[in-house]
Amino acid sequence: MLNMAQINHIRDLGAAGYSVSKIHKLTGVDRKTIRKYLDMEDFSPEMPSRESRPSILDPLKPVIDGWLEEDKNNWYKQRHTAKRVFDRLRTEYGFDGSYSIVQRYVRSVRGRQLRQRASQELVWEPGTAQADFGEADFMENGMVVRKKYLVLSFPFSNAAIARYSAARLRSAPARAWKTSSIISGGVPRTIVFDNATGIGRKLCGIVHESALFAKFRAHHHFEARFCNPRSGWEKGNVERKVGYDRSNLFVPIQPFDDIEAYNRRLLGAHETKASELHYKKGIRISELFEQDRSALYPLPHSRFAVCRYEYLPADGYGKVRVDGEHYYSTRPEYAGRRDILVGIMAHYIDIYDTENCLLVRHRRQYGEGRTDLSDYSMTVSMLLHKPGSWRNSGVRLEMPDPLREYMDHLEKPELKSCPGLLDELSGRYGFYPAIDAMGRSIHGGRISACDAELICQRIVTYCIDTPPEEGPDLGEYDAAFLAQAQGGGAA
Repeated sequence: MLNMAQINHIRDLGAAGYSVSKIHKLTGVDRKTIRKYLDMEDFSPEMPSRESRPSILDPLKPVIDGWLEEDKNNWYKQRHTAKRVFDRLRTEYGFDGSYSIVQRYVRSVRGRQLRQRASQELVWEPGTAQADFGEADFMENGMVVRKKYLVLSFPFSNAAIARYSAARLRSAPARAWKTSSIISGGVPRTIVFDNATGIGRKLCGIVHESALFAKFRAHHHFEARFCNPRSGWEKGNVERKVGYDRSNLFVPIQPFDDIEAYNRRLLGAHETKASELHYKKGIRISELFEQDRSALYPLPHSRFAVCRYEYLPADGYGKVRVDGEHYYSTRPEYAGRRDILVGIMAHYIDIYDTENCLLVRHRRQYGEGRTDLSDYSMTVSMLLHKPGSWRNSGVRLEMPDPLREYMDHLEKPELKSCPGLLDELSGRYGFYPAIDAMGRSIHGGRISACDAELICQRIVTYCIDTPPEEGPDLGEYDAAFLAQAQGGGAA
């Protein structure tokens, strides 16, 4: 089976005009395999099968990468050994794997630092882009947070696109560059990146791409070039854009609640900037950017799914922990399981059942503090077996006032019937339509199951508050019948 580096090499040769036979001679790969990867359009990550098991170290690899990256600025006698990395993982993250696993990974990412090259003026062709992340303070939902923002610049035209992302670096690049490509109308032929963790890294002249980014690059089929360590001049255009945006677009700090609306505001600011003349060529940036656009690769037919899948354990309440101290509910009966499949995206956390079907979707949380999200619709079945827990259940908090008050006055034997009806209606129409319908169907101190079902159907089909359609005017018929009745009485 070919790795992603071999696949990208084959696709690069194909893009350069090499025939299948020529590629076969150069690589030794079977012709059928070559045709397969040349014709493949979708390289999105595949949902793993239940049999696959990731390495226990996978969630902590970015942490290790960060420590080793920081070591480059420290005295060589005061850097992490593999044993020190192992000890910190056990103490700070509760790692219970073996030392040999950590040792092998540390050995694989260690490399000598390359000497910094002298700066020189570079010439950039249309369709080539540079990408980098900056850091700034943002006021999101009334709170000041320090987050990353992506800048994608085109040095030929000096045009740029800025995108704020709440996602961490591991998934932010693919998502942000995917969006930027859509905005640009195509895919840059070459993108120059920093030697950045989460994207790829150049060690001793060899590039090691992250798994997600390798799939992303194969899907969009562009060339990736990574700068040498401490060689920011190799992508000086985007470095300047990062600083410009921090000083001009983010000062003063503008509050926002909607990320996408805020990104549209950033795009508008860059479009205004593009109306200016190029600092050297004396032509409007927007006009030069059209040459960039014409040199871009077309967008792939299929959308790339930016998602990372992990198997995570559930605690005693059936909740999984993602990114430190962020907890997301599953089903209560999943409590204690160690193989909950979780899809991790920039803005959402998808949790799957044992058949790999979507169970529940949560809004992804960020930050250092603990968060705890619960979908109480998943806990309705518990009330069937433990009606005594009604008073302190999260389900009670979600109820409309009429239904909550009605159930508060029920005795235990009667209390079982309501969760049973709620569970049944939730399965067919959804949790919130079900509780709304049940609250509206209370008459004479009882709930009509028949009325509740009819109201559910109305809610999910038409919306319960939709005004009735205006029918025909029957006034003429009323007048005719009245005249006929009056005529008959006179006779």
